[in-house]
Amino acid sequence: MSEGNIIEIHNLKKNYDKGSIKALNGIDLEIKKGEFISIMGPSGSGKSTLLNMIGALDRAEEGSIKVADIDLMKETDLSEFRSQEIGFVFQMHNLIPNLTVLENVEIPMYESNLNSEQMRERALELLEAVGLREKAETNPTKLSGGERQRVAIARALVNHPSIILADEPTGALDSKTGDVILKLLKDLHSKEKVTLVMVTHEPYVAKMADRILNVLDGKIKSSS
Repeated sequence: MSEGNIIEIHNLKKNYDKGSIKALNGIDLEIKKGEFISIMGPSGSGKSTLLNMIGALDRAEEGSIKVADIDLMKETDLSEFRSQEIGFVFQMHNLIPNLTVLENVEIPMYESNLNSEQMRERALELLEAVGLREKAETNPTKLSGGERQRVAIARALVNHPSIILADEPTGALDSKTGDVILKLLKDLHSKEKVTLVMVTHEPYVAKMADRILNVLDGKIKSSS
């Protein structure tokens, strides 16, 4: 990989429905370590598919994709890569309702070498960072939508990932709560020195990023 890049993608192609749907149709992209990138585009343009490729949630048919020095087209077992390098924040928080807030944040660390005390300390540190330490023993069903999304952000950061992938993280929230979540993500991006790649359909959200990518018909049409 070129010096300074954490993501390098060349001519990446992904098809669905036996090739009739071209979700990605030749993506070329380089992202530097620590960058904040927004990806915009209409529904079906390929932006979420691109995010899934970077996070190794799906595989492409053609092209090359390297993330954090790992060749995602060649590696067969990418579970450790996803656990250690990637933090996911989705539109729906995907918390487990019968676990406490603290336990939800601890989940990704079960694949690490940390003991229970170290896991608890790291989880509480991040709950403090997102303003929810006092809710550690609360059931997530008793939290507001914005609070649940803050827990999801804490969970995404818990293994010190190099990249955060956020897919419409404010899409299910009202504008005021969404603004709180966006500010939190931007602040944590700076503090934790992580690369942040966020899919959004809101121009004002996209403008918070260092760079905006516009995706259409499975290709990057512009970068600004």
